[in-house]
Amino acid sequence: MDHTEIHLEAGATASASALLLRPWRPPDAAGLAEVYADPVMRRWSAVRMADEADAVRWVREQREGWETGTRLSFAVLETRPGCREGRLAGHVVLKAPHGPSPEVGYWTAAHARGRGVASRALGALTDWAFTAFDGLTRLALLHQVDNLASCRVAEKSGYAFGGLLLASPPEFPLDGHVHVRTRGT
Repeated sequence: MDHTEIHLEAGATASASALLLRPWRPPDAAGLAEVYADPVMRRWSAVRMADEADAVRWVREQREGWETGTRLSFAVLETRPGCREGRLAGHVVLKAPHGPSPEVGYWTAAHARGRGVASRALGALTDWAFTAFDGLTRLALLHQVDNLASCRVAEKSGYAFGGLLLASPPEFPLDGHVHVRTRGT
């Protein structure tokens, strides 16, 4: 799969711009480092990113994930009509699409929160995943139990509550929720 050619879209709403989802690129590192300066991002993310050098390494890891097929991650950009690029608004990822327990994940930049960016991007990723991978029948979404915003995104995106997940530091320092979406739902 030539990941450089994959672009997903989520249409504009009455209150939010259209979204373009595309694989991460090296020039995205500066904007990524800015996003990670947000204390809310640092609170919920297991990724530690102190500066642009960390962001460059992270983008490189995302590109390697595409090459190995183990982590298919997309930068989420808010776009305007007629533009193919835009402002970094978030991230969505499909982890282990060929494995026994494929997962999705996401985050939203501070300036884009509260406008449906995460749920629209997650919906576009989920639809693409079920179309692109014939054997894929189930996707899981995990979040800490106290992350109420992620719980709302999961439910809004059609991921039903599937159970509790016991804490597993450092990635999950507290108990969590597992949400599940199956093909065709």
